[in-house]
Amino acid sequence: MREKILRIIEKNSRIDLGELAILLGVEEIDIVNELAAMEAEGVICGYHTLIDWEKTSIEKTTALIEVRVTPQRGHGFDSIAERIYQYPEVRDVYLISGGYDLLIIMEGKTLKEIANFVSDKLSTQESILSTATHFILKKYKEHGTILDKKSTDERMQITP
Repeated sequence: MREKILRIIEKNSRIDLGELAILLGVEEIDIVNELAAMEAEGVICGYHTLIDWEKTSIEKTTALIEVRVTPQRGHGFDSIAERIYQYPEVRDVYLISGGYDLLIIMEGKTLKEIANFVSDKLSTQESILSTATHFILKKYKEHGTILDKKSTDERMQITP
């Protein structure tokens, strides 16, 4: 039941608990208890709203920043990642395979603001060897949701 609950709420965290119970064929109290247990265990870490910022008047720029670092003895990449994710501009930090060690996803108002963050706060850290910044120009799909939905013409076609 746990996996089924997680799959459903990952797509729609606002689903009515009664509706979820009906979908899974269990009592609503069982859903409530299971959700509370998963929250207490840290399986469920939070609930988020997906926003298409391009449809608002708010300026927001997202960048993917690849970072090559020197791992610290006894701590590996963890202490460096922790130092980086403390910045409020940093949305996500991942340890990755390949040519770089960390992938940072950050948000700022402008390209310049992000570039300044990289040059002033990231590149100046002793354990950071190099960075590569990629700006997201347009989002088509995020968290499984298509953002760039094409409108369909629902008018009836009339031919002479």
